[in-house]
Amino acid sequence: MNKSKTNEKTEENKQQIELFRTLNPLDFKGEINGQKVDFFVLKNSNGIEVAFTNYGQRLVSLMIPDKNGNFEDVVLGFSTLDQYKTAKERYFGAIIGRYGNRIAKGTFSIGDSIYRLATNNGTNHLHGGIKAFNMVVWDANQISDNEIEFSRISPDGEEGYPGNLKVKVYYILTNDNELKINYTAITDKPTIINLTHHSFFNLAGEGNGTINDHLLMINADQYTPVDNSLIPLGELKKVTGTPFDFTKSKLIRKDLLIENQQLAYGKGYDHNFVLNNSPKNKDGLVLAAKVTEPGSGRVMEVYTNEPGLQFYGGNFLTGTIGKKGKPYIFRGAFCLETQHFPNSPNQSNFPSTLLNPGETYTSICTYKFSVKK
Repeated sequence: MNKSKTNEKTEENKQQIELFRTLNPLDFKGEINGQKVDFFVLKNSNGIEVAFTNYGQRLVSLMIPDKNGNFEDVVLGFSTLDQYKTAKERYFGAIIGRYGNRIAKGTFSIGDSIYRLATNNGTNHLHGGIKAFNMVVWDANQISDNEIEFSRISPDGEEGYPGNLKVKVYYILTNDNELKINYTAITDKPTIINLTHHSFFNLAGEGNGTINDHLLMINADQYTPVDNSLIPLGELKKVTGTPFDFTKSKLIRKDLLIENQQLAYGKGYDHNFVLNNSPKNKDGLVLAAKVTEPGSGRVMEVYTNEPGLQFYGGNFLTGTIGKKGKPYIFRGAFCLETQHFPNSPNQSNFPSTLLNPGETYTSICTYKFSVKK
């Protein structure tokens, strides 16, 4: 492609993004408890844009092209900071911590010490508690047009967790259309940690119907069955012969209506998958999942160094009005959260989430986007 055509394509990309943009950065500026909240945008050379707010470290917009080059926002969310502050749905696009997913009865022990956390999901602790990482303002440092780092110190005792935990989360949007997330943390007391990212995706565009006709592959031969409060039973079960077999790409809806106790407990898919150890990408990360939306041709691959992946099928979406004024309907989005397993602190046979002083917690998640024509 010659230089003039390259310039034309770049200008076309800019116009497409402006056509679909619905967010005003001024609507995300403000203060919460004396801390400044702002709006940040990452861009790459292919016209992809990712927008963040440092309130809950939320990814509020992700503009991705389809097979015809048309850009669409593929993550659910809101148009203003005030909406995020007051919304019933607390997790759209947010960082989750200190512990992503559930801890049974809100209790765990380290050595002889027993810790008690908020029970904000029935009798269990969910996603770090009531005022967790998704509900606080993070320090933000935009390093370049395609890089940003968020950081904060979670004080000893916050939401019941021990230790002053120093957390950094680095995002880079590459020209290979990868959004790379690198989490690191250190502590001054033994503690537990399990950070993850909680974007709700619809590759047809946010608010554009259900995700049941997306094709999904999850690179896992096993999953962790749960009880009726979605706490793992402690066993690793083969997916073969169950609705949880996504080892080959299939429509998400394909087995949703099968009579199955696990599906009944989650009102659909809301389960942790035990990832296989290969294949790996150039960065040494395992391919965890691949999603294709046939209509638009958009493809998303998920890579990680984590042992698990939570697949949630939007079973508790109830029609909340989103960024374009469209309702976010039942099963109108999916989440693929790279993680250690739920309730690991209380399951000795699960990979450990213990972090000791002198150690560095590292977790990596990459969302890679492409199109299938």
